[in-house]
Formats: sequence, C-alpha cells, structure tokens
Amino acid sequence: MTVAGRVYISYAAAVLLCAGLALSTGAYWFAGVPVLLWVIAQSVADFKPLFWLLLIMIPLGTEVALPGGIGTDLPTEPLAVGLTGLLVLHAARHWPQYDYRTFAHPIALLLYLHVGWIFVASGFSELTLISLKFSLAKIWYIGAFFLLPLLLLHTPDRVTIFAHCIFWPLLFVAVQTLVRHAGYGFSFADQFRTLHPFMRNHVSYAGCLTTFTPWFGYLIYQRKWRGKPYRWMLYGLGLLWVLAIALAFTRAAYVALALAGIAFVLIRRRWLKPALLAALVAGVAVAAYLAHDDNYLNYAPNYDTTIAHQEFDDLISATYKLEDISTMERFYRWVAGGNMVPYRPVAGFGPGNFVELYEAYTNNNFATYVSDNPERSGIHNYYLMTLVEQGYVGLVLLLLFMIGILVYGEELYHRQRDPLARAAVMAGLLSVIIVEAFSIINDLLETDKIGSLFFLATAIVITMGTYRSPADRGIHVQHPQ
Repeated sequence: MTVAGRVYISYAAAVLLCAGLALSTGAYWFAGVPVLLWVIAQSVADFKPLFWLLLIMIPLGTEVALPGGIGTDLPTEPLAVGLTGLLVLHAARHWPQYDYRTFAHPIALLLYLHVGWIFVASGFSELTLISLKFSLAKIWYIGAFFLLPLLLLHTPDRVTIFAHCIFWPLLFVAVQTLVRHAGYGFSFADQFRTLHPFMRNHVSYAGCLTTFTPWFGYLIYQRKWRGKPYRWMLYGLGLLWVLAIALAFTRAAYVALALAGIAFVLIRRRWLKPALLAALVAGVAVAAYLAHDDNYLNYAPNYDTTIAHQEFDDLISATYKLEDISTMERFYRWVAGGNMVPYRPVAGFGPGNFVELYEAYTNNNFATYVSDNPERSGIHNYYLMTLVEQGYVGLVLLLLFMIGILVYGEELYHRQRDPLARAAVMAGLLSVIIVEAFSIINDLLETDKIGSLFFLATAIVITMGTYRSPADRGIHVQHPQ
C-alpha cells in the first residue's frame, strides 16, 4: 500500500472513531477533532488555503461572548491567530526570500511604528490587562490581514482571488438580509432583526458592504477588461448591491460612498494631496473652535426631545436638528474624550481603556437616554479614541500612516502601467478612504468586518507598487486571436 493510501485509511479511521466517541459520550466536540487534524496538516503543507478560508469567513463569521466577559469572532479570530503564528514560523525559515520592498516599505514602517507605540502606551496604561489584550489582538490582525497579504497578494490574479473570496459570501449575507428584511416590509425599525448571526449591527453590515464596494467595481472592471459577456449579470448584481446598501439605513455609509466618489475624481486629477491638507486644516479648525471659550456647550441637546426614531425620514430630520439620540450620544462621549486628553496628553490612558474610564469625565449637559451605555460601546470616533488612549504621539503616528497610504497610492496610481494593477491600486485607495471616513463617527477599525478590509487594501496598494506586468519585464505574451 502506498503512503497516500495509509494516510487516507488512518484519517478515515480517526473520523469514524471521533464520530463514535461523540455519539456515545455526548461530547460532540470530538467530531471537530478530524477537522482540527486536517487544518494542522494543511497548515504544515501549505497555509495559502487557510488564508483563502479566512477571507471567505470575514463576512460569514459571528461574534461570540465567552465566559469571563471576553468576546471573540468565530472562526476569523482563531484563524487569524493561527495564520500569524504560521507566518512567524515561515519567516524564520524563509526570511531571505521575503521582498524587502514590501515588508520594509515606508507605509509598512509607519504601521510598525503605530503598533509599536500601542505597546509603549500599554506600558503606561491605567488598566494594563485590558491594554495588553488590545495590543495582542492588534498583532494578529496585522499579521493575518497585512503581513500575510504582503506575502501572498503580489499579483493582480491573486488580488482577484481575494476579491472573489469575500464578494460571494458577502453577497450571500446581503441577499439573506434582504429576504428577511422583506418579511418586515423593509422597516427601518426592524432592520436589525435580519443581521444575526453574521453582523453585529446595521453599521457593521453597511460598513462591510460599503468598504468592499470598490473591490466590486474592480471585479466589474476586470470582466470588462477581459471582454467576457457578463453584462446583464453584472447589472443585476450591481442593482442588488446598491439596494442592500440603501436598505441598511446607515447615514455614514451614504456619506462615505459619496466621499469615495469625490476621491476617485481627485486621484485621477492628482488633487488628493491638497484636498487632504484642506481636510486636516478644517478638522483642526473645528476642534479649536469648539474648545475655545467652551463653544461646544452651545450644541448641548435637549434631553426630552433627543430620542430614538422609528422612521428613517424622522432620523434624517432629527440629525439636522441635533435631536437624534445616536448623534448626540456621540457628542456626549466626544466631550468626555476631550476632557480626558489634558490629563494624559503624551501616552494616553491606555489602549482599550476609554469605555472603562470615560464616565468620570462626562458633562451632564450632553447626557441622553442611553448614556448609561449598557452595550459598553466605544467613543465612536477612531481618531479621538486614539488621542485619548495613546496620546498625541499615537494620534500623529496614526495620521501619518493613514495619510501616507493615500499620498503614496495616488502617486503609484499614475505610475503603474499595468491596467489591472492600476485598478487594484484605485480600489484599495477608495476602500481605505471609506474606512477613514467611517472612522470619523465610528470606531470599527478594530473589528474583523471592517478592519480586515482596511489592512488588506493597504497591503494590496503596497504590493501593486512592486508588481510589473510581463510586458514591462520584457516578456512577450502571445494573446489569443
């Protein structure tokens, strides 16, 4: 008998044995042992299939609360941890083969500095254990969704596989949501009932759809470039995609998509750098105005009229009037964050600590009906959260990293000659811009639904900078007539 035959028989015996133990003892976890054995064997032989599996599970994974108040995302977080470990082992053996142009790219170095400061800030943390957990989670997010893509997603063909791995599962989530939502008459008040178990809330759902939209455009462009007759199928999928985003009833998604459309024009015309400078100046000016003479107090809500709304039209109207409870609750936490900054301006209060500490710094003038925060949600502004938890140093490093991606990406877009690589750069830039726009009123960068796509897009922008088409390398490719 061949070696392959003995392996097959041994694995089949293990499957039957574990199934029998599961049925006879009632400990059904035994049934998962053969799967674990396959995963271990596959990871030793080649971890690329596990990486594709991780991408597939980004839209399909679910958030699970574990004993001790710990939450995790299954199966994405265990896969991310395992793949990060495998990457370390692979790098230890094959490091001379790694491309320094990607792993030591200036944007990558800025990210390393950002993550390094997170660990430094954890050393000065008010609640060290929480900060340590935050820092460790950041490591395997960077490992699985940034460093591994730098290694694997180095050609447009690999980028296409990445896009397909996420698009079809995400489309499934969108379709099942629309079908279930139809049962509630597409009600705004009942939309949240259609998301479990795939999405935590409508913001996460809309954010995932919106962040991936540029990659959907990349797939459409690729079909057009290759001349395949899928026009009507793409029209139908496009209509379905737009409908899913529209019926997610998420204001941030609409604004982020509009900004991405504007950014597309700016990048094409090389106007992105002055636009970024103007946005940065505007942000500093707004912050200075609100802080001067306590002008922010002029925007305190009316406690009695700041309520939740059951109709989307009423929500939009209330937003303009500063009477929407979710908007004003953000103000409540932003004011608390602003009050915290002067006490720990350099290293902050520690990564992950805002939720535990902000109540002592709140201003009751901004309190709403949900200010007791039973969900223990965060500050809903990633930049302010970074300032509070990591100090001015952390915020500067984060902004340098985020702005650096866009500045480099715009230059690369006009330098890259390969059409598909160029399209991948544009898709990556727009995806990054959408997440950065979401981060103004949300803190989703640490979630597997949004943060994963952000780091994947960043890695692809970097790898497309080193890609050269066969024609550019002087290799003649004979195309079929």
